[in-house]
Amino acid sequence: MTSSVASNVSESSLRLVGRLLDGRYRVLSHLADGGMATVYLALDERLDREVAVKVMHDNLARDTTFVSRFRREARSAARLGHPNVVAVFDQGEDNSAGDGLIFLAMEYVPGRTLRDVLTAEGPLTPRAALDLFDPILSAIAAAHDAGLIHRDVKPENVILREDGVVKVADFGLARAVTAATTTNASGTLLGTVAYLAPEQVERGIADARSDVYAAGLVLYEMLTGRKAFDGNSPIHVAYQHVHGSVPRPSQTIRTIPEELDQLVALATARDPDHRPADAGDYLDEVRRSRALMTTTELDLRPGLAQHDMAAAVPTQLGDDVAPTSVVPIVSRTSPDRAPVPTEPGSSDDASDHGRRIWPVVVAVLLVLALAGGGAFWWFTAGPGATTRVPSVDTLTVAAAQAELQRADLRAAVTEAYDETVPAGTVMSANPGGGTEVRKLSSVDLTVSKGPERYAAPGLVGTSADAADATLQAQHLVLGERKEEFNDTVAAGTVVAQDPAAGTSLKPGAAVAVTVSKGRQPIAVADFTGKSAEQAKKAFTDAGLTVKEGNQVNSDTVAAGSVVSQNPESGTLFKGDTVTIVVSKGPVLVAVPATVGKQREEAARLLKAAGFQVAYDNVLGGLFNIVRASDPAGGTMARKGATVTLTIV
Repeated sequence: MTSSVASNVSESSLRLVGRLLDGRYRVLSHLADGGMATVYLALDERLDREVAVKVMHDNLARDTTFVSRFRREARSAARLGHPNVVAVFDQGEDNSAGDGLIFLAMEYVPGRTLRDVLTAEGPLTPRAALDLFDPILSAIAAAHDAGLIHRDVKPENVILREDGVVKVADFGLARAVTAATTTNASGTLLGTVAYLAPEQVERGIADARSDVYAAGLVLYEMLTGRKAFDGNSPIHVAYQHVHGSVPRPSQTIRTIPEELDQLVALATARDPDHRPADAGDYLDEVRRSRALMTTTELDLRPGLAQHDMAAAVPTQLGDDVAPTSVVPIVSRTSPDRAPVPTEPGSSDDASDHGRRIWPVVVAVLLVLALAGGGAFWWFTAGPGATTRVPSVDTLTVAAAQAELQRADLRAAVTEAYDETVPAGTVMSANPGGGTEVRKLSSVDLTVSKGPERYAAPGLVGTSADAADATLQAQHLVLGERKEEFNDTVAAGTVVAQDPAAGTSLKPGAAVAVTVSKGRQPIAVADFTGKSAEQAKKAFTDAGLTVKEGNQVNSDTVAAGSVVSQNPESGTLFKGDTVTIVVSKGPVLVAVPATVGKQREEAARLLKAAGFQVAYDNVLGGLFNIVRASDPAGGTMARKGATVTLTIV
């Protein structure tokens, strides 16, 4: 951002030159003073680039409400990215000298403000005014689309860069200034009040339609060279906004086409509901109206009445030139507009009309010459001159930009995917090749990005529930979903994908996934009473670990078979343990020797050893003596077993 350098620079304005703000911005020189701030040229030592630093006046820096709003609005403005908006880079505070400076770092735009241009050149032609007005509205429309209101649209906030690019500055910053802080500088307030919408004056509210109102007043001023409402005090000017109507530009410059009268009236309606909803809608109306105007209407230089033109034409142009004629504008003439005076005795026939064309040409050239070098540059080499768009289709974007640059045009590049055109190649240009356009205007290039492809994201190890959203973010879709048990990956986690991560895919392509169901459960079979070896093999084959406890005697389970297991049933997972207890068989006891003993003694011995006793009497067991024992004495037998004694 920049402005005209003030002729009288105060010592206070120069006090910051050489200072390093916030450890980053080295102040190089003073640029301008305003009602809110002083603007300096500074070097961003971190990024090695020149920036404009706007340092708020001390009274604002001490206003806590202002500081809070300033920071908030600066953040909002920094989000705006548009070629016609002065970019906001940073906002900060510096207290290195104990003065608590509040500043804004923004794009440095070397050039002149629209106020400087109007002061130097006066009213502009309709074409020149609309050439400037289009990018102004484009910048404001971008802010409106982002939900940001400018609140201080005026010529002082419009900058014409040295290469002809139009920039709008100070988006949203007006909101940071409270009513209390605006009243301390009547000049600043008066300048701002000249563009305030009625609702801002009456109710202190502003929306996108308020910016449209101010923009309409800026258009009025570009066409007429004067403010729509002026006065000696802010109150006088504000009263006119609320109770008056903006005059038609043609009341001041009679050559202004009716379409421009209507555009100003549309934007400056006192009732906001009767204005376009935002700058974008107004820009559409401006472009439609421009298309209805003729080349003569657009290029006719304003400001000279009939007698003025007669006095201004040099005698060396020749006595055959009638310097007092002006071509009347007969199309779409407002009924309230006085006709442009014509030469006495002129007729409407084609030959007389032709004779009246020459004074117009002479008058336009004369006015351009009188306006000075700035206007001459504007219409011969600057944005007012014309050029033809070169054919750039099928060129690389770099080559196309070079061709446009040679034709004094700028390129606005938009990329689009294409299955056949190589990446980096221009597919189309708008306006197309051969079209005559204004110099320094933009040509929209559509450049191929090549085939639209997206890399398959890495899904393995991520949640299956998030896979669909992840793929959609890459313009892909979720394909077949399979599930399988996995002993190492938690349930619900992707364990495999097809195609693999990084594969280049067309938009909408499907990626299949395999999802873990977690550890596979293993049913536990009951091997009680069965062979221990059989149990061990079955459990091991199932992936379980077998642990064998101490063997025990069992009167019911054969030796080598499972007496018990833990767990007996249910489910386990691979690697879990099953404990089995193996039988040693029953407890064995030696059978006492009883042959030759009396029945009673033999029975006592056997029972004491834990055996049951049965008798087999021979000859009636007359002698009551044990003849034989089954099992025989000394034999190992199961405790509790029955020993049969043969008695004779």
